[in-house]
Amino acid sequence: MVTLIDYGIGNLRSVEKAFEAVGASVLRTDDRAAIREATRLVLPGVGAFGACADELRRRGLEQPVRDAVAAGTPLLGVCVGMQLLFDGSDEMGDHEGLGLLPGRITRFATDLPGDHGRPLKVPHMGWNTVRLQTASPLLDGLPTAPYFYFVHSYHAVPARADDVLGAATYGASFPAIVGRNNVFGVQFHPEKSQQNGLHILKNFSTLRREETAAKLQRAGAEDAGRGAVPPRPF
Repeated sequence: MVTLIDYGIGNLRSVEKAFEAVGASVLRTDDRAAIREATRLVLPGVGAFGACADELRRRGLEQPVRDAVAAGTPLLGVCVGMQLLFDGSDEMGDHEGLGLLPGRITRFATDLPGDHGRPLKVPHMGWNTVRLQTASPLLDGLPTAPYFYFVHSYHAVPARADDVLGAATYGASFPAIVGRNNVFGVQFHPEKSQQNGLHILKNFSTLRREETAAKLQRAGAEDAGRGAVPPRPF
């Protein structure tokens, strides 16, 4: 069962249909108890970071998401849902995210080099290659450089380079897939990315809460044993 967090923003039906296409059962809900008890959580999002963050909090869903993640539930953020995993964003002001991954969201530069000396247009829109950098169960079975469909003007700047599972290039390199322990995010739209996108959703729908919870506990013990790990810029 995949629990799709319904806070009134995002391509809910499209994401729901994509999961159903790979054989997953989907519960679309804004019920706090159902979110806390989920075996797999998906956080969608489109539009502005601040509006998404505000609506998630207005409905009282921020803490249930945090509780589920702390219990080891796999969480997948999609598009702006991925951006919400980070500490904050400077999109139209200064907005606080969920803080599940360290780092911030910022806009693409307006002078990114393109063809024939002309700057690239923002938003970044269309198909792009993602370079897979780190092994992850979310990426099992994908080719080394799969294509995905993007629509976004802002991108993540993680504080830890090892949170980047895959990167793409649009004038400069940016994180396209992120993850640590049981928290994952994709900047592109898997529901619009044909077989590669469906493959990621299939992989996510088979993640087991028990396994990710055990991984989270091991990571916590390792961090406690070696002390704080200094952040590394992306």
